[in-house]
Amino acid sequence: FLFHLRRGHFLQNFNCSPDETAYYRGVLCRENVNNSLVMIQPALLSYGFQGPPVPVMLDAASVRPDTILLLDTFFHVVIFHGETIAAWRDQGYQDHEDHANFRNLLLAPQSDAQLIMDARFPVPRYIVCDQHKSQARFLLAKVNPSVTHNSMDSRGGE
Repeated sequence: FLFHLRRGHFLQNFNCSPDETAYYRGVLCRENVNNSLVMIQPALLSYGFQGPPVPVMLDAASVRPDTILLLDTFFHVVIFHGETIAAWRDQGYQDHEDHANFRNLLLAPQSDAQLIMDARFPVPRYIVCDQHKSQARFLLAKVNPSVTHNSMDSRGGE
């Protein structure tokens, strides 16, 4: 919790104008406890073929090629497709009738993100990205960098 509080917009004002800092702090003070906690420590859900979506740790080890992640930071809603999922999507597997489970897997985080955005004011920025692409920075900037290119863990992360 403290890791994300220190890295958030509320204590760290590097690369933010005074107006942005005042805006983020004003929204934090105005919102209820649940939304304030999401601002400080974002919620990360993992969608996979193993079952319903499950909350996962805000850690680089949660970034895997065979999952879809939904990150809710209150100000941004990010849908992150792992490398394998993005490749299957680009090949059009969701359009085939025999891959209905894959189509449902792609639609589940989109519908959950729409529910989040419908219930929130101001409306968060909606971002869809793939692993190893430029927009992935929105998710990778929020996770704990426990897995790096120097570590021995071969499960993923960047």
